[in-house]
Amino acid sequence: MRLTPTERDRLLLFSAAELARARKARGLRLNVPEATALIADTVCEAARDGRRLAEAIEAARSVLGPDDVLPGVADVVTEVHVEAVFDDGSRLAVVSDPLGGGLGDRAPGALLPGPEHTEPEAAVRLLVRNTATVPVSVTSHFHFFEANPRLDFDRAAAYGMRLAVPAGSSVRFGPGESVEVGLLPIGGERIAIGFAGLVDGPLDAPGAKEEALRRAAACGYLGTEGAGQR
Repeated sequence: MRLTPTERDRLLLFSAAELARARKARGLRLNVPEATALIADTVCEAARDGRRLAEAIEAARSVLGPDDVLPGVADVVTEVHVEAVFDDGSRLAVVSDPLGGGLGDRAPGALLPGPEHTEPEAAVRLLVRNTATVPVSVTSHFHFFEANPRLDFDRAAAYGMRLAVPAGSSVRFGPGESVEVGLLPIGGERIAIGFAGLVDGPLDAPGAKEEALRRAAACGYLGTEGAGQR
């Protein structure tokens, strides 16, 4: 059985979460990796059950409390990020205060002062058409080149790019809908691991883009016409 890197990561997360569940059932208090895995897995399983993003996050917040973890863990695990597959596509779930020990005098959901989140300036703009019969959502830091195969757009132009939207947000493409989106280059060390498994390494390595286009064409991704013959 051939698994994509994303599928392998999901199985690893599930295994870690099962270990955490077993230890919790024996009355043990969880450490940081165990608590994090259990919270993240709860989001993924809720998404698999067809629950909405907000419902999945709420389920993850209720799975553990301060008394279920070792001393100091609640001070470390203050936020858990996990990419989960919902009925309308992949979404980034951000579980804030997942152990319920860091709100202090603030009520859940209280708005705190902070920097204004503005949309980053796009380097490239592309028209994207959703040819699927279901909605597709793409999150802010997903390698847009590897987005859903049924999204039709210029894949070559989107290579090494992500959506020009605030971190943690997403863009939704309705069935048959065409949407113009802005993209900007992925920053940092520019290494793409996971996603759809079309790159799995440095984005700017010699031949990486050509090989990714070939793989995408072979897998039937729209927007790669002729790439498999290059």
